[in-house]
Amino acid sequence: MGSHKHLDKASAAGLLVALGIIFGDIGTSPLYVMQAIIGKEAISAEVVYGAVSCVFWTLTLQTTLKYVILILRADNKGEGGILALYALVRKNATWLTVPAIIGASTLLADGIITPPISVSSAVEGLKILYPNIETIPIVIGILTLLFIIQIFGTTIVGRAFGPVMMIWFVMLAVLGLYQVSGHLEILKSLNPYYGYQLLANHPGGFWMLGGVFLCTTGAEALYSDLGHCGRGNIRISWVFVKTCLILNYFGQGAWLIANSGTYLNGKKPFFEMMPDWWLLPGIAIATMAAVIASQALISGSFTLISEAIRLNFWPKVRLVYPSDQKGQLYVPSVNWLLWAGCVGIVLYFKESSHMEAAYGLAITMTMIMTTILMSVYLYVHKVPKWLLAIFIVVYLAIEGAFLAANLLKFTHGGWVSLLLATVIGLVITVWLKAYFIKLRLTEFESLEKYIGPLRELSNDISIPKYSTHLIFMSNASHESEIENKIIYSIFYKRPKRADIYWFVHVETTDEPYTMDYHVNIMAEDDVIKVTFRLGFRIEQRINLFFRKVVEDMVVNKEVDITSRYESLNRQNITGDFRFIVLERYLSLENNLPFTEEVIMKIYFAIKSITTSEDKWFGLDSSAVKVEKVPLVLTPSEKIRMKRIYS
Repeated sequence: MGSHKHLDKASAAGLLVALGIIFGDIGTSPLYVMQAIIGKEAISAEVVYGAVSCVFWTLTLQTTLKYVILILRADNKGEGGILALYALVRKNATWLTVPAIIGASTLLADGIITPPISVSSAVEGLKILYPNIETIPIVIGILTLLFIIQIFGTTIVGRAFGPVMMIWFVMLAVLGLYQVSGHLEILKSLNPYYGYQLLANHPGGFWMLGGVFLCTTGAEALYSDLGHCGRGNIRISWVFVKTCLILNYFGQGAWLIANSGTYLNGKKPFFEMMPDWWLLPGIAIATMAAVIASQALISGSFTLISEAIRLNFWPKVRLVYPSDQKGQLYVPSVNWLLWAGCVGIVLYFKESSHMEAAYGLAITMTMIMTTILMSVYLYVHKVPKWLLAIFIVVYLAIEGAFLAANLLKFTHGGWVSLLLATVIGLVITVWLKAYFIKLRLTEFESLEKYIGPLRELSNDISIPKYSTHLIFMSNASHESEIENKIIYSIFYKRPKRADIYWFVHVETTDEPYTMDYHVNIMAEDDVIKVTFRLGFRIEQRINLFFRKVVEDMVVNKEVDITSRYESLNRQNITGDFRFIVLERYLSLENNLPFTEEVIMKIYFAIKSITTSEDKWFGLDSSAVKVEKVPLVLTPSEKIRMKRIYS
């Protein structure tokens, strides 16, 4: 299990940030869960006792036991989320890629559904006081503001949102206690028998699980945000959060029991159990809390994308680290894609009641995929087989039942979330397939056999000098190897004479904050290979890092960087440095199988609109030459032509 003790530490600031960015989604579920379960039926004691019992045990088994106690232990160097879990177990079986892709796709799709439904539910609460208010422009305005403030990082966001969520959870507890104190019989719902009776004997009771499931939809985001707050802060704050949630659900149940035999007719039990004098401030606090609920999925999506890039699941998009604090991450392209998706959802569904049909189905599939990957993780860590069997049977049964109940939503809007997940899944699949196609046919050569030719080229004054220091970015992880395309660029495309040839390789490590480098001087003052070992949380700033390496080597008298031009050398002027980045394109001279050709065409189409290689590496554009080289995966057949003599 995870062995990082610093993750288990908690602090007052950390607890506040956790409240602000992690528990928003699951914390605002009391706004709509009981209303979704009761629906249009007359309120009955049997349904209320059963529903509250199901909610209690779902939060206990699904959120507390599975996620907070068990899955939070499966951290990948302090990072959480389904792809972090996949990274821990992927070496054990190739088929594990399938649940990882499905889980990541459905989680990102849920990240597009959650903000609209949360914000819409909040804003529509204003209709109690202002029945004719137009909510769509307000919802879009709030969503836009929410996505704009992401640039400041989750620490700033969490500290701003934390106090609001503290007030929200205290309000949940107080309102719940007020109702429970007058109707103590609702405490019978602690007995799981009432939940069983609802599901097994009440007509249509099983299908109510679709509404029950909404109480735990934020659990997956909780795991994804592990790197933002740490395990200790999440676990301690969850005790407080769960207590407040349970009190409120039981309070709503008590109010419903007191109103048995009536119909909700669109009323929300959450607001109905408020005293009249508290209604206006209650709606205001609920509105702010529901807006904050979107934060958990947004920050979780950023974490997911950063892990996907490292696993070659996603294009290399720009990552921003707003502060030096661990876990702080902002992904501009994903932020605005999520915003566009959210606005599209609002404009399509218009009301939160319509969005509920699309909500829950995707995240159920994510949870099932997490269960599969966690089962492998437990097996690898030699958990007793009987315990492993219990885990698999219990959670696949629970989540399978939730999935079956949520499938009812498919034709009523659930197809939207699955369509979004399918599109995201196709991008991931294409990117991964293209990576393996390129890897399979990339040619490497021994750098040592080219040391002599490189020295001769360096001394050949008949060729104009290209640069004093020529630096190539290389994908060859072995220190003595180099890609064939780099050799082609130096000797064949246009002979590039330089005084010193540098080859730079960047290796991304599983440790988040590693910053090491190794220098291999293959030919003194002629051929040098530098390998950077950077953690997956370190921003690629190769221009800055390479300068540091050169400075260290100059101090150690391992290299002379003075210009080799005589007039400049006499003045002790530093020589010029030039980076070469080779960007590949799909050659017309290919005879690929149809499927692989389609994959590569989609790959290069996506690559053309994402971050370029030089920007990804953080290179100074004024000293970079981006060179296009053909990627000939499978040469075409030999062309047979006949010469005709006149």
